[in-house]
Order: sequence, then C-alpha cells, then structure tokens
Amino acid sequence: MSTATALRTLTDVRADFPGLTPGWHYLDTAATAQKPQAVIDATVNAMGRDYATVHRGVYARSADMTLAYEAARRRIAAFIGARENEIAFVRGATEAINLVAYSHPKRGRVLLSVLEHHSNIVPWQLAGWQVDVCPLTEEGCIDLDAAEKLLTPEHTMVAFAHVSNVLGSPLDVARAAELAHSVGAELLIDGCQAVPRLPVDVAALGCDYYAFSGHKLYGPTAIGVLWSDKLDTLPPWQGGGSMIDRVTFAKTTYAPAPTRFEAGTPAIIEAIGLAAAVEYVEAIGIDAIHAHEVALVTSLREALARKNSITLFGPENSAGIVSFAMAGVHPHDIGTILDESGVAIRAGHHCAQPLMEHLGVPATARASFGVYSNSDDVAALIDGLARVERIFG
Repeated sequence: MSTATALRTLTDVRADFPGLTPGWHYLDTAATAQKPQAVIDATVNAMGRDYATVHRGVYARSADMTLAYEAARRRIAAFIGARENEIAFVRGATEAINLVAYSHPKRGRVLLSVLEHHSNIVPWQLAGWQVDVCPLTEEGCIDLDAAEKLLTPEHTMVAFAHVSNVLGSPLDVARAAELAHSVGAELLIDGCQAVPRLPVDVAALGCDYYAFSGHKLYGPTAIGVLWSDKLDTLPPWQGGGSMIDRVTFAKTTYAPAPTRFEAGTPAIIEAIGLAAAVEYVEAIGIDAIHAHEVALVTSLREALARKNSITLFGPENSAGIVSFAMAGVHPHDIGTILDESGVAIRAGHHCAQPLMEHLGVPATARASFGVYSNSDDVAALIDGLARVERIFG
C-alpha cells in the first residue's frame, strides 16, 4: 500500500477516539495510546452486562465469559503469529520481563543495549543477572556487529528493544536471534513500541520471548503479553489460585503454561478490551498504520532539520517516534509551553537514563505518533516550537 493510500485510509480515524478533543494535539502515543470507542465499549460491556468470573463458575454467564476470555487469548496470539498456549497474560511488558528474569532456570550473563527502557534493565539487576551492555551505532541503532563480538558462551540471555521508545530505532530481530543462538543464549524482545506500528510474526523473528503492553496498542492498561514457545520450561513466578494442578500442605503441582503464570483472578475485562484493540488495528491494517506513521515522521524530521536550534536524535527510519533537543531550552520548558498551545509531547529521560547519558543530555523532547495522528498535529507542533524560540530567543 502506498503512503498516500494509507493516509487516505486513515483520514477519518480520529473520530473513533473520544479522548482526542477538538484543538488538542496528542503526540505522546509512545507513552500510552488513546483508546478507540470500540475498545471502550468492549470493556464497558465486559464490566457490566456480561460480567462474571472465568474458569470457575458452572453457571451460564461464567461459561460465556470464560469463552470470551479465551477467545481474546486466541485473537491476540494470532495477531503476533502465535498459538494460544504460547501467550501468558501479565500486567504489562514490565511484569513479563520480570517473569523471565526471575523464573529462568539459567540465570547468568545477559546482554542489554544502551537504549533499553528501565523495565529491560532493572529486572535483570534485581534478579541477580550479570549485565553486559551493547553499544549503539552512530545513527542510534543497536550495534549488532558489536553484539557479535561481545557475546560469549557465558551469556544465557540477550534482551533488546524491537523499537527504541526514545529514538524509534528498529532492530533486526532475526539477526539478533541468530547471534544469540550462535553462543547458546536466548533472545528476549521488548516489543512495546513495535507491536502497535510494525508487523510482528514471532515465528519469523526467531526470538525466544516477546513482551508487549496492551495500553500502547490502543487497549486497556494493566494488561500485557509474554509470548514464548518455551513457557513450559519455566517454573511459576507467582503462586495462588488458578495456576495449580493439585495443592496439599506437603506439595503443590502446577498447571501447564500459560495458566501457571496467571495466578489469581485474571484480567478478564482488560483481556477482552485488548482483543478489541487488536481487532480495531487489524481492521485498518498494520501496514497502513506503519505507512501513515512513516509519512508523519518524515514530515516532522524534515521540518525540524530546517531549524538551527534543533538537534535530532535517532535514525532517519525511526518508527513513529521523533526525539529532539532545542539549544538553551530544557525539554520540560518546551513541553510546558507546547501544552499552552494545546500540543502534548513527552519531555524527560523517558525511563532511559543510560541512553540520556550516552546522548550527553539530561532529557529530550519526544513527539510520538499513532493511528489517529495527522498533519495538523505536526503543524501545531512546529508552530508551538516557533513560540518556544520566540520566548527563549
């Protein structure tokens, strides 16, 4: 599909999002996406007229809700090219990474990269892994040539972001998987920023674990997904109801994956809402969304490159995200002044303090796009930045 066709396809999408009030330009989708009415309706119905527990009741509504919950699992699994028994519902990508870090039977050395989100750094440290760090290329991508030299048979895990939440840098996951497997390590991918904007087929990627959050995929908060075709090799991380086979005071045996990782009453409403979000995205087409965001990123980067006061970060092919700095102006001041003009961006270290140190800045300003973003948002941001220049000039 051409970029022009994608833009035409998405012309009226903004009306689907009640949170996008007139005159407000939301450019913080990398932090969390606005929700389409279809997702809101699905969660309201699940919480109201359809509500009951799952996997427990013998009454009709509980059985119906159980069917809906497991149908949501199948829909979400299919979205990333997985089988339903290969995905565990978790609270988000943060919990997914913690689960692997703490449950993995071979805790050892893990190779991370400079651009990782804190949620792909801190869990490994807390769980006692030895952390090595892969540098970035000059353009701001994970340097896989360097990774190849750093990897040794002592590494049991490599954990990289599919798309950087700061730079928008895409990763060649298939090559990263090949490198990890060449030394006997496994590969975990943080897919939070990739799943909403890039086609993802976990089988084709070749990774061992793939984690993402629902709220960045136009779904509810407090739900995410951990995919792996190796879930049955991991012991449970949390104990409680539902995740068991048989419990005695002497010994407990556990349910097979993914149930063993879903202790307690699950996120029923959130799972159904996330399935509705997947259905919404599929109806538009992930390729169309990607083309749409590529056009907006290109337009914004070209406009910012013409400003002598602006420093751009990240590669030209950044996926849906543009980070920048303005000479002599702290990003927090940029964000505050833009907010007065009805433009919402993110300003700060973006939970990536090691990357900020690498870039030599305390923080950046970040504009990030979604399916509902348009050229008016770009124009409003550029006009707002001109006002920032006038104030601080």
